[in-house]
Amino acid sequence: MATTATSEQVWRAVTNASFAVLACVTPDGAPRSSGVVYKAVGDRLVIAVAPDSWKAKHIASDGQVAVTVPVRRGGLLSIVAPIPPATISFHGTAVVHPAGSPQARSALEALGSLLPPKRRASAAVVEICPSGAFVTYGLRIPLLKMLDPATALARVPVLE
Repeated sequence: MATTATSEQVWRAVTNASFAVLACVTPDGAPRSSGVVYKAVGDRLVIAVAPDSWKAKHIASDGQVAVTVPVRRGGLLSIVAPIPPATISFHGTAVVHPAGSPQARSALEALGSLLPPKRRASAAVVEICPSGAFVTYGLRIPLLKMLDPATALARVPVLE
């Protein structure tokens, strides 16, 4: 595997994005994934969810999640050609902060314009702490090198 980015560079790419696919398992062991809007705050991600949503319930019961962040690439070329995004994937531990709790209120402020004002009072917050390694594909490499998995794939330690 190639190592083309540092932990700081990978986290900067996560911080600059705001959309990810969040995955967890139900108490019965069935996989679930969903697109989410997030904000990086310090070394964690925060996501607003409905307090009675499956995300809030399933994540609260297990606390283990996986996240994949697509990273747009291609610049002007992406206007005329379908350029696949680079990706950053990682697993982590998650905590669900109940709606109205002090932790939820401060995290919701950080989400700012990503969350409609009407939802701020009623939203629970999922706080995710990455662990292990970031697995990147196509990050910080030339577009044509994405065709070679050995060059495009990298494991980078999560910031400690």
